[in-house]
Amino acid sequence: MIKDITLGQYYPVESLVHRLEARSKVLGVLAYLVGLFVVNNFWGFVIAAVAVGTVIKLSGVPFSYMMRGLKAILLILLFTMVLNVFMMDGTILWQWKFLKITYEGLYRAAFMGIRLVLLIIGTSLLTFCTKPTELTDGLEKLLSPFARVGLPAHEIALMMTIALRFIPVLMDEADKIMKAQQSRGADFESGNIFQRAKSLIPIIVPLFVSSFRIAGDLALAMEARCYRGGNGRTKLNESRFAKRDAVWGIVLMVFLCALFATRYI
Repeated sequence: MIKDITLGQYYPVESLVHRLEARSKVLGVLAYLVGLFVVNNFWGFVIAAVAVGTVIKLSGVPFSYMMRGLKAILLILLFTMVLNVFMMDGTILWQWKFLKITYEGLYRAAFMGIRLVLLIIGTSLLTFCTKPTELTDGLEKLLSPFARVGLPAHEIALMMTIALRFIPVLMDEADKIMKAQQSRGADFESGNIFQRAKSLIPIIVPLFVSSFRIAGDLALAMEARCYRGGNGRTKLNESRFAKRDAVWGIVLMVFLCALFATRYI
């Protein structure tokens, strides 16, 4: 299960999506998220699915690799759908004592499940197709207008990027700890849900210690390289918008217009 968490990982391949400027991809993900929450019917999800499927095809990231990341949220997805099935009032299709399944509940569960799946797939594309340094520079440039009012744009962008990059690192560390505990006789599979939760304590405690150690090593490495914040820093490679980014912006506008059309037509 831990190996199935792909959020924060970069998939190195040469593609049109990888060559887009980081700001274009960040704005594209924001537009995609706004569009998903604007949608109020399944036709909008069809358009969003076609759009994200096309981007996956252009990115060169294997579709099976994208789907692997959904395994990590399977329990959350099922829990969300079950809550919507049994907690919505409406036309009753089945009832047993206080439990009931309604047509509105089934509709809402399917609606929320599809939205969550599309949300995870779309946001994962950002880290799959963008190097950490490019993502940091892109976020910094997007936040730079707010620096005039005292917002530390560089530091915020750096923290967000480090947080994303720490996800696969901590997952690898958790996998190593779990294998080490299993070699010592630990059992994480048998028992009820409470026993399984209790058996995770030998993993959580070393993982916290290891995360602080990794953070300390990172801080020492940054200090050794004379990092003192974003003031006065220059970049070796300055990223600039290209024609393909302009085309990408036009495509995003058409995508948002199509989603708004499904809401009001």
